[in-house]
This record gives sequence, structure tokens and C-alpha cells, in this order.
Amino acid sequence: MEFGLKVATPDKQRAACAVVGVFESKKMTDAAKELDSLSDGYIKDIISQGDLDGKANTTLLLHKVPNVQCKRVLLVGLGKEQEFKDSAFIHVVQTVFSTLQNTGTTDCVLFLSNIPVQKRDVAWKVMQIAKLSVESNYRFDKLKSKPNENKRVLRKITIAIRDRADLAACETALTQGAAIAHGMSLTKDLGNLAPNICTPTYLAEQAKELAKTYKLKVTILDKKDMEKHGMGALLAVASGSHQPAKLIVLEYQGQGKKEKPIVLVGKGVTFDTGGISLKPPAEMDEMKYDMSGAASVFGTLKAVAEMSLPINVVGIVPATENMPGGNATKPGDVITSMSGQTIEVLNTDAEGRLILCDALTYAERFEPKTVIDIATLTGACVIALGNVATGLMSSNDKLSQELITAGEEVCDHVWRLPLWDEYQDLLKSNFADMANIGGRAAGTITAACFLSRFTKKYNWAHLDIAGTAWKSGKEKGSTGRPVPLLTRFLISQASTSK
Repeated sequence: MEFGLKVATPDKQRAACAVVGVFESKKMTDAAKELDSLSDGYIKDIISQGDLDGKANTTLLLHKVPNVQCKRVLLVGLGKEQEFKDSAFIHVVQTVFSTLQNTGTTDCVLFLSNIPVQKRDVAWKVMQIAKLSVESNYRFDKLKSKPNENKRVLRKITIAIRDRADLAACETALTQGAAIAHGMSLTKDLGNLAPNICTPTYLAEQAKELAKTYKLKVTILDKKDMEKHGMGALLAVASGSHQPAKLIVLEYQGQGKKEKPIVLVGKGVTFDTGGISLKPPAEMDEMKYDMSGAASVFGTLKAVAEMSLPINVVGIVPATENMPGGNATKPGDVITSMSGQTIEVLNTDAEGRLILCDALTYAERFEPKTVIDIATLTGACVIALGNVATGLMSSNDKLSQELITAGEEVCDHVWRLPLWDEYQDLLKSNFADMANIGGRAAGTITAACFLSRFTKKYNWAHLDIAGTAWKSGKEKGSTGRPVPLLTRFLISQASTSK
């Protein structure tokens, strides 16, 4: 996809299609009015006949509009003007690209960035258009013997803005939006791959490719290395699988070596059967997405590297399968983590926190400014928040608010749950320092409480993406979240550290 950005008005544009908006009650936007004036009221006459009333996400494609140099004009309904918020804008842009992809349009010029959106500036709108345009082109059919014929011919998108003073900020926003979308595409690809392909070894190979492309430092720890470090929790999860576990470390250096990094730790269970505590068979195929935290770390590092962001970032991915083999960890086993703390395993399907706790301890060696772990950790989070918001838990109010703000800015929302000391009692064990589960009550929170015991030496936040990392049903597939959230957070951190 080729992007363009220009200060322009509709009267002099040549493209296969111009896109303008119409609010409910048939009120045209300024750009639509200009095209209507050029066409001597042609567009107004079409609208007045009832072909488009401006209801949200409706469209009308016009051909050969008089005196307009663009071959087509796409009118898109914006809904009620007083209710036109960021989510409405995003849905409108998605509708535009979905409509254009089903036409013969090869290039288009969008006059949407100057439509007022509550609490959003023009740069925000440009970033969203760039991100959503790349997303509209995403397909995953590489595993099909005969991939579907690509009828999508939209190759060039020009975003028109009004004020030359906004040009620099919009150019930055365009770069950021495209980079975020490219990172999301990588995350989706990794998540959507079949689990017999996307193994821990495959993830390690992809890390090497990423490092080669973007000049990152990569370190891969195998079983012997992990044994030397005393990563008993990670290795306990891996013990039932024939696939060797890996601890993958990627380092991006956009600042001097003295600048403390932000560390992202992503859960990389490439397939989760539940182990001896076997999951029910229904929808178990979706447990290939249990490495979505790892995939989001890869995607975020790709986005950061594409933007050459002035910040230091380390990605740590503990990668393994969770299988019910003869050597598998059993309920009742007591294991020793890298931190030296012992854990009674009451449920082998609570394995994500076991691999994360060793990765979180390993993160200490980087003397991090902040550590954020990302994991499809608990079904309880899906029950609590559904598929809309990612669960956020942290004892650090400042860090929590920064993540909440970042999520609001890119519409990749998080919701903070409590992490009070009272919940820690639910993890008590008669035989070890702690149990790996705390029962049915407050399952998302007790999982975070478990992780918090391995994060005492730095600022830390936990993101539970069990409800937001993928979709089920007809739209089954990775969402690419929370790459927008993480990238926006890192952009903000980079700007404040200058």
C-alpha cells in the first residue's frame, strides 16, 4: 500500500475515487459541499432523492460526477453529528476501505481528516486512516493450497488535509499509523499460524529474522541455558512436550546504553492443551493463540524499529508447549522458580504464570525502567471484560494511568482491576511458598498477584489479553492487539525521555 499526504481541496484532485462524508439529516461535510458546488448541485440532488440519508456506515458510490476530475465519488454516512466520536470515525474509515476494496478503484483521495471528531486532532485521524488502510489489506491464506484470488486492487491512498501548519505532525502520524499496522500484521501472522508450524523453535527463528532485518540484538536460551539459570518453573511446563522450550530475548537500542530499557515480556505458549489438567476439546484449536503475548512483543518491536523510536526496548519471550506427556508436571508437584521461590502446582492449566515468573526474574538483569508482561492468562478475564477491554493490573498508579491513556489514544482500551494485598492470601499453600492458582474467585486478579511476587525490583504492569487477542466464530483470527496500545505507550515514553 502506497500512502500520500497533501494539503488539498477537492476541486483539483485527480484520482480513481474521492471520499467525502454526509451526516444524518443529509448534511454534507465541507468537502462534500465543495464537490456539490463543482457539480452544480448534482450531489445534493442525489441525496435529496433519498439515495443516502447519512446514517452511520452507509455508502453511495457515484460515477462521472459532472465537473469533478475524480472518476468516482464515494459518499459515506457519518451518523449524527453530535455523536461523531473516535469510535464512530474508526467505523466510518473501516466502511470506506471495505467498500473500496470491492470496486475497481486503484487509488483514492480521502477528505475525512478534517471532519471534526470530539477530542481528536487531525494528526490522530491521519494515524487511524493509515493504520486501518493497512489492516483492510490483511489476509491470512498462506496455508491454503490455492489461496483466494486477490481482487483487492486499491494500491494508493492520499489523505487530504486543509492546514499546511498540520503537515509535519500529520507526516509523523502517518509513519506511526503504518508502523503500528505492520507490527499488527506480524502479530496476526504468528497467531494465525498452525501450532505444528509455529513452535518455540519457529518463534526463535522468527526472532533471528526480525533481528537481522532491523539490526536488533537477539539471544536464544535453550534447555541447558535455562537449567543453568534455575528456570525450574518454565522447564516444568515444557517437560511434557517433545518440542524444546526457548527463552527468546530481543534488544532494540534507540538510545545510549546508559538509558534504562522498557522490558516487554510476552507469554509464548505455542499450544496449550492444559497439560495433565486437560482442557475440554471444544474450541481447543484456539489454544494456538496462547502465544499471542509473545506475538505482540514481536509486533511491537517491529513497529518501534520501523519508526526508529529513540528509546531502548527489550522483548523477552518464554516459549513452550503445554502437553500431557509422560514427563509432564502433575497437580501436586512442587517446583522451584528462578527466583528461588517454590510453587505448588495445583492446576497444570495455570501454566502461563509459571513460564512468565521465570522470564520476569530474568528481566532483572536489564535494570529496567519498566516491565510490562502481556499474556492470554485467564478465562476469568474474558468473563469480566469480554472482548472489548484488556485487563490491566499494577500496583503502580502512574504506570497504570500511562497505559490507560495510551489505550484511549489508539482505541485499544484497557481496564484496571485491583491488586490489593487481601487477594494474596488466596495463593497460600501448605507445602510451598505459594500455589499456582487461587480458586475460582477473582481468578484474573490472583494470577496477577502470583506474578507480582516476582516483580519487586522494578515498576511493573500486567496485561491480560485473553479476551482481546483473537476473535472466534466466522471472524476467527488474531486481532493484533495490544500492539497499538504498547506502541503508543512507547511513543509517549520516548517523547518524555528526550
